Amino acid sequence: MKRVLVTGVSRGIGRAVAESLLAENMAVIGTSRDPQSINIRHENFKPAYMDLDEIVGNPDSLKSLSLEVGQPEALILNAGQGRFGSLEEFSAGQINSQIQKNLIAQIILVREFIQTFKNRGKGDIIFIGSESALVGGKMGSIYSAAKFGLRGFSQALRQECASSNIRVGLINPGMVASSFFDELSFQPGAATDNSILPEQVADIVLFMLASKPNVVWDEVNLSPLKKVIVKTPR
Repeated sequence: MKRVLVTGVSRGIGRAVAESLLAENMAVIGTSRDPQSINIRHENFKPAYMDLDEIVGNPDSLKSLSLEVGQPEALILNAGQGRFGSLEEFSAGQINSQIQKNLIAQIILVREFIQTFKNRGKGDIIFIGSESALVGGKMGSIYSAAKFGLRGFSQALRQECASSNIRVGLINPGMVASSFFDELSFQPGAATDNSILPEQVADIVLFMLASKPNVVWDEVNLSPLKKVIVKTPR
């Protein structure tokens, strides 16, 4: 049974990915800052604690996660945070936090497991990126900086790991109908063609994992048919 580590499974894309993998008879270790909030009940699912801020401040904290996870055969790195606004609205601490959560923590997390993958001679690493990794947008300078960095990291890591039969892929979704927008001042329009469903991102993850081992999907970009942004009062 394939063992997969999925980060950020409490809601949205992470939860949809975890549930899709379980439906395909895979064993899933799902992380959250609050494992008790994970509403997934399945005999092949195991919740685990992980805090992105903690990883950056104390990388040794990953040792306990490694012991809990064991040796996964795939990593689906979904956890992160989106904050938007003009640059001057962010304090230095907020800028640092956004870059740490969305880029540095992802790099440190991969570093924890990459040697195991190389020793095994195979493995899959899939990053959940963003359309903000493709084109910088107004009010998204910090988020785009982190996601552009993640995209560059995945491209370089892909070349580094190819000789070890490790596949590294990146999925860049547009606006997804999820709780991602709960604390933001905008959201996708209400029509079904204004957003992507978390389950549709999960379908791409399954497709990438199921592809023959001689093929790697470098990047997959997903967009709603009609991009509509609605402002929401906060």
